[in-house]
Amino acid sequence: MSLDTQAKLLRVLETNTISKVGDTRTKIINVRIISATNKDLESEIEKGNFRSDLFYRLNGFTIKLPSLNERAEDIPVLANEFIRSYSVKSKKNIPEASDEFMNKLIHYKWKGNIRELKNIIERAIIISETDILTPDYLPQEFFSGKSEKQSLNSKDLTLEQLEKDHILKTLSETNHNKTLTAKKLGISSVTLYRKLKEYGVD
Repeated sequence: MSLDTQAKLLRVLETNTISKVGDTRTKIINVRIISATNKDLESEIEKGNFRSDLFYRLNGFTIKLPSLNERAEDIPVLANEFIRSYSVKSKKNIPEASDEFMNKLIHYKWKGNIRELKNIIERAIIISETDILTPDYLPQEFFSGKSEKQSLNSKDLTLEQLEKDHILKTLSETNHNKTLTAKKLGISSVTLYRKLKEYGVD
């Protein structure tokens, strides 16, 4: 949020009034503000990126949500729900993950919290070739111990690229038999041809 926008929000909170764009009249409002951030606002204030007066105006009642690393007991519950959801979305029958797979998730340092967990599960579902998720479907970061590079980010490897790699790998395994490839992928031949055309593959 820019400093200019912060000033406008502070004015709204202090006067309980707003002015519509292009209108010269003000309107009295009665609202309750619920705000959220993943940044250390006190640090942002010191850097000059956040107004201290707005911070103290908003900071009436604070609820701290623990990170995923602080509630490892929730990881299996969340992971199983994401497995169910993405299995349906990908039209695959993957009811569960192996104990080894889940153990890796529990002991991983989650830089991106739940969003990163969702990406990891979706990636595993896309490239999976079995009806149970195993550590084989986890990225290399889970085995290298390099916690600084653990976030699965779209800048590093997109889900579209993962899908493309999986399709091309399956196509190679079937000796470019498109009918068999489509069957193994669980998609129609029309969908496969469309995707191959998008990837520039004859």
